[in-house]
Amino acid sequence: MAAYDYVTVGVFTEKRFGGNPLAVFPDARGLTTEQMQAIANEFNLSETTFVLPPENPQHHARVRIFTPKAEMPFAGHPNVGTGFVLARRDPHPPEHYVFEEPAGLVRVHILRDADQQINGARISAPRALSIDIAIPTDVVAACAGLTEADILTTSHDPLVASVGTPFVIAEVTSVAALSRAHPDIAAFRAAAARFPKLAQRFSLHLYARIDGDATRLRARMFAPLGGVLEDPATGSANAALAALLTSIAPGENVDLHYEIEQGVEMGRPSQLIASASKTAEGAILATIAGSCVPMMEGKLEV
Repeated sequence: MAAYDYVTVGVFTEKRFGGNPLAVFPDARGLTTEQMQAIANEFNLSETTFVLPPENPQHHARVRIFTPKAEMPFAGHPNVGTGFVLARRDPHPPEHYVFEEPAGLVRVHILRDADQQINGARISAPRALSIDIAIPTDVVAACAGLTEADILTTSHDPLVASVGTPFVIAEVTSVAALSRAHPDIAAFRAAAARFPKLAQRFSLHLYARIDGDATRLRARMFAPLGGVLEDPATGSANAALAALLTSIAPGENVDLHYEIEQGVEMGRPSQLIASASKTAEGAILATIAGSCVPMMEGKLEV
């Protein structure tokens, strides 16, 4: 029976028991896809990552990311947390890592505090912003347990946006309305049936502006069909959100930074720093950054 080391960390937080927990297997060689999925289901966290040798020796690692139910092409907090874990285990860590993932290459820049201690990471999303179909307001409201009046369409209609993983993104009228949201699983199933291309990833990311500030946001993300009823911090969704908001901001050459709170309603407050830039050429690129806190280490026998 083989034994595999694992590490758990809190991502997008500076305090223990906050942020989004992540399990990382720093050396997953020998595990099958089926075993990885079973392990992710056993941990039952939003995601679990498995680090493998890169296919291209110029890169640092191939990283596979699993929710309790499926493999992800890209996700934010798993990359931030995995970069943090690998850098802390490396006696001479590089300034950045390049991870191979199904959505593309993910660049992970290691962050340090004033004492030069590794305390987090900033990742670049593997793809530029893409915007897909609009989702009717009544569908979003039903999934979120809200009324149509709670969904704000002044800046944009609810729509599918991605910088590597697609999310349904919608603005709500206030932080109070956001706090009232609760996922209706039957409505999610009905929405997935109505939009078959999103059947496996009908993930709803809601946000509200804090005190009307366009760059200070509160967010919540529900993905019950993917085994995540609510996520404490969703880097890939907030990177897509930052890219979307930057795309509709006035001007051709724009570089914006967003402070985003998530997980507050779950009792796991998280703080994410998202940035996005656009140029006259049109491509909109995003990054997401945050701190990490080490939690547990152990071995798992397979």
